[in-house]
Amino acid sequence: MELDLRGGVRAAPVLGSTPRERQALRFAPDPPERDADPDHVARTARENEEDGLDSALVTQSSSWPDPWLVAAWALAATTRLRIAVAHRAGTTAPTVAARALATLDRLSGGRASAHVIVGSSDADVARDGDGLGKAERYRRAGEYLELFTKNLTERQRFDFEGEFYSVRDGGPGLWPRPRAELLSFGGSSPEGVELAARFAEVYAVAPGPLSVTRRRIAAARAAAAAHGRTLRIWRHLTLVLAATDEEAAERARSIGRDAVRLTTGPDGGPWHRAVQLDRDRERGRADPAPGAEQLTAYVRRSLAGAFVGSPQSVAERVGWLRAAGVDIVQLDMSVETDEDRDLRRDLVARLRNDYVPPPVRTTPHYRRGW
Repeated sequence: MELDLRGGVRAAPVLGSTPRERQALRFAPDPPERDADPDHVARTARENEEDGLDSALVTQSSSWPDPWLVAAWALAATTRLRIAVAHRAGTTAPTVAARALATLDRLSGGRASAHVIVGSSDADVARDGDGLGKAERYRRAGEYLELFTKNLTERQRFDFEGEFYSVRDGGPGLWPRPRAELLSFGGSSPEGVELAARFAEVYAVAPGPLSVTRRRIAAARAAAAAHGRTLRIWRHLTLVLAATDEEAAERARSIGRDAVRLTTGPDGGPWHRAVQLDRDRERGRADPAPGAEQLTAYVRRSLAGAFVGSPQSVAERVGWLRAAGVDIVQLDMSVETDEDRDLRRDLVARLRNDYVPPPVRTTPHYRRGW
């Protein structure tokens, strides 16, 4: 099966007053404030489609624009692009969310899917009135997904009685178009893998070294097989591209310097309230205390995990992921200039040619120096 290439659609541009600033701030944590810009949504969705991507993700956070509505705007602006809508279990009743997905899918001609999450930050979910801890959210998510999928597939009326949800004479009046991918799920914990194995068609594997990625894929597919199911594998990649590896490395260093300057300067207030920093603090990451040093550490981590290089070099690394079992690759990169779009098109063309990678070698990429 051909590699599925995924992009992304944001509700508004990345903060920054110039393309260079916006390129840098993609590697900073996301502030809680985000506008809803209809022209930006439509334009970026069309650019995803024109550049040869198959699908795009609309992300979710408690203070950002509603992802279902952003997805609807993006789908209305395109004819082929599929949209995966990030949806946090528990923010609405599962029956309501299932109707939203089925409606969006029907209106778009079968181009909508849901990427269900449980919420990586206790502070962020609390802003939506959700006081459950992560363990309880996972337990609720199992019940949620059972009802959610039942409402997407069941043709008979039903009752449901659980710990978190109770339904009487439930059942949908419309259904999404049958196809291979309707629901994806992530989470590297055993609970997350098990939920993906039971309910999802796609598992979003966490970033990590290639050897770790192989083990995670094998574990997820083994868990799905235990339920008589199969899983496609999705891997998110953050990219810094340039014409040559050397130019890409220099671009990454420049991006790092700019991102730190912009987020830790006198106008850096919005970034100190970022959801990702809440999540990192809750997970006990050994970062400095909140402030400029923590933001600097976040930017360094973001760039250290990026695929940095020419389209040829990055295509090689994606080829290794493909050989490891990855079916969907999300190409998360700055597309602020015509040069950026040319680089993305070049990479897409190489990946479309079923590129066969050489034997795995150590690939130089950005780690330090700014």
